[in-house]
Amino acid sequence: MSAYVITRLILTDFRNYTHLKVEADDRPVVLTGANGSGKTNLLEAISFLTPGRGLRRAKLTEASNTKGSGGWAVAADVTSDAGMSTLGTGVMSTPDKTENKETAERRSVKIDGQTMGGSSALAEYIKVNWLTPQMDRLFQEGAGGRRRFLDRLTFGFDPAHGKRMTAFEKVMRDRNRLLKDGRYDRHWLSSLERSLAETGTAIAAARRETTARLNGAMEMAGRSAFPKAEVSVDGLLEGWLGEMSALAVEDRYREELEASRRRDALAGSTQLGPHRSDLGVLHKDKGVPAGLCSTGEQKALLISIILGDARLQAGMQGQAPILLLDEITAHLDAKRRVALFDEIEEMKTQAWMTGTDYALFSELGNRAQFLTVDDGAIRRTAVS
Repeated sequence: MSAYVITRLILTDFRNYTHLKVEADDRPVVLTGANGSGKTNLLEAISFLTPGRGLRRAKLTEASNTKGSGGWAVAADVTSDAGMSTLGTGVMSTPDKTENKETAERRSVKIDGQTMGGSSALAEYIKVNWLTPQMDRLFQEGAGGRRRFLDRLTFGFDPAHGKRMTAFEKVMRDRNRLLKDGRYDRHWLSSLERSLAETGTAIAAARRETTARLNGAMEMAGRSAFPKAEVSVDGLLEGWLGEMSALAVEDRYREELEASRRRDALAGSTQLGPHRSDLGVLHKDKGVPAGLCSTGEQKALLISIILGDARLQAGMQGQAPILLLDEITAHLDAKRRVALFDEIEEMKTQAWMTGTDYALFSELGNRAQFLTVDDGAIRRTAVS
């Protein structure tokens, strides 16, 4: 089993880092330091090496160093079964931050020195997944966060899923705009709704396939300190796909969109579709929904899903993804900490983990590389 590995990471004017270069090998990386020292910023930088808005979902300009010129850059050497590639991304600096706003918020991507048309190209060279403290409330808050989590898992198996999501959202905005303006151009609306039906059905089908694969992987896993989770996707189209063919779902969804035009015009939004779906998670051993479990159990369920996803990717694609685990030892007792470290080592995944207390990672010993983060600077920590 192999994995994606970052061997060198370079940050320029990113968050609290003016310039930083980190060399690493294929072992897990442990980042310790005080709160506010920049540990999560470093994980966020790595997350920008994948398509999307990173683990904080921040606006691109928000990642700039406040003392810099307004732009930022992240570059990394990444090894995989295909060899080594140099990935780079960032935003241009502008002389006046009040001007050229569109340029300042446009993200550039380079792979081995060649400029790409968009961030989706990165998916062919690196796979990354993450858990952050904010996700500890995933089961208490709205469906949007759970849906994004599921879509990120889906994207790991199906890189085209992100493009479908982008296309669906663009067409949906166009339809909403037409309805809001009262321009009932039936021919144009029908064309948009056909596109929504085709793309939306493909999105729902990909999500259903992902949950089925994850459930299979978690069921086949041996005994673990982490509870088995059962995941499902709850949504209109996903439900229809359990009852009829994809072509039949497309037709039905298109008919529903046509019938709901006036209602959607009044609401100012499209009320039906995969953008309203939700991720369901069950603590399988207890038969209890994750939202009713304790904080510690919810964290353990999320870790179980992330590890199941990593094992599944390693089995299906031959390479485990990089894991970004922010404050991962919070709410974990010693038994689960050791179990997590052992599973990471067994998968040979390069996990970047953060925490304020070095002692909570001491069981890793020489199996990991330890770095201390101190206000935009990093130094290696000797293993005691």
